[in-house]
Amino acid sequence: MLLSEILSGVRNKQSNALPDTEISGISYDSRKTKPGDIFVAISGFETDGHKFIDSALKNGASVILCERKPESDCSYVITDNSRYALAIASRNFYDDPASKMKTIGLTGTNGKTTTSYLIKHIIEETTGEKTGLIGTISNMIGDEVIPTEHTTPESLELNKLLFDMNEAGCRYVIMEVSSHSLKLDRVSGIRFDVAEFTNLTQDHLDFHHTMEDYAASKKKLFSCCDTACINLDDDWSQYFLEGIPCFFNTYSIVDPKAGFYADDIVCTEKGAVFTVHHNGELRKVSIPIPGLFSVHNALGALAVCCSAGLGFTECCEALCSAKGVKGRLEIVETGNDYTVIIDYAHTPDALKNVLNTLKPLTKGRLITLFGCGGDRDRTKRSIMGSVAAELSDLCIVTSDNPRTEDPVAIIRDIMPGVYAHNTEYTVINDRIEAIHWAIDNALPGDVILLAGKGHEDYQVIGHVKHHMDEREIVSSYLKGNDR
Repeated sequence: MLLSEILSGVRNKQSNALPDTEISGISYDSRKTKPGDIFVAISGFETDGHKFIDSALKNGASVILCERKPESDCSYVITDNSRYALAIASRNFYDDPASKMKTIGLTGTNGKTTTSYLIKHIIEETTGEKTGLIGTISNMIGDEVIPTEHTTPESLELNKLLFDMNEAGCRYVIMEVSSHSLKLDRVSGIRFDVAEFTNLTQDHLDFHHTMEDYAASKKKLFSCCDTACINLDDDWSQYFLEGIPCFFNTYSIVDPKAGFYADDIVCTEKGAVFTVHHNGELRKVSIPIPGLFSVHNALGALAVCCSAGLGFTECCEALCSAKGVKGRLEIVETGNDYTVIIDYAHTPDALKNVLNTLKPLTKGRLITLFGCGGDRDRTKRSIMGSVAAELSDLCIVTSDNPRTEDPVAIIRDIMPGVYAHNTEYTVINDRIEAIHWAIDNALPGDVILLAGKGHEDYQVIGHVKHHMDEREIVSSYLKGNDR
């Protein structure tokens, strides 16, 4: 592909490169650069890609795309934002693959993953079309599962994945769009047919610093979509609706004027049943995931699918055959008279929602085992502790993914919130030992919530991922293998 074609739409401040230079690939990691590549030098948080221009040139880069003039004698193009330029160049190189599929984007603090799986199920059930999914648990091309590192990949990998999905015959793609990806231009250049806002609660303030910046980053999604679906029940909904430049639908379990409104809601330990109102039509829906937040997720999925052109009745029927999602209120079979549940809840609001769901369904004690991730928002740690202590009968404070932080220091940040309530607690730093302790001390009727890890089958200590699947830990311990 010609350099001029790859850089179409990229803001060019200065260049000495020939527009008809043939480019064979794109890279932003000098170690992966190949002969004929255009190397994009990104000013990152931990290192500056401009430092590796010489390395990229030694590996055969034909052109350097950067934010300041290279010291080396080479062909270069200077732009004002390398991240944005990488996104546009990647889209161009892969011939705008998102435009060849119906592209759906979901943003919000909680609910994205469950909603994305519900949408995928509805689309496949009602249309029979192959559907791609990009998200927290994994990426999927139809039924093929592809491991993922980030909720939303970097723009180069994202466009390559979209290209592969289109080549494999996908006609729809559902993407969890994180605030990081929006702020860091990973999805720039992609036009979404439908975009949804689920909710906004405290998270990622280590990156955004303020809730206002967090919200503004997510709102960017709705400037590049054709139709928006907004959760009216969230406190931030009016902020997202204000000045929205596209057509929008709304959903609610409170406001009957919403485009998709649910009432007659009955929640049990097996799921939720409710009636959906839309354009004068009523349909009864049941889902196998308990809790009011699950009703919100289901409504959001219906709003998105109908906004994508699918029939309301058919979508409701398909929703009734949906199954649960790994790591989201996932029950682990124990063969005992207590229950173990795994959930990804790792924000104060998510933990509150899960505990409020489980509390009325628990016959004995509600036991919450949780921690907080290292190298992440410290301000939410004591809040997590307070939520857990307020809504549980027993708290087990332990590690999550400590990363490069001292696990003891993280727990120390959590404990003021726990101390604020007169709730029984214990602190066990090692998460596996903590799970064993919870099982050893479980009583009939108890519910043990293992919160924070969800679908993850690893623990990050330092910069290394160590295998740790809580399903395996529970199963192995109950079989006596680890006693």
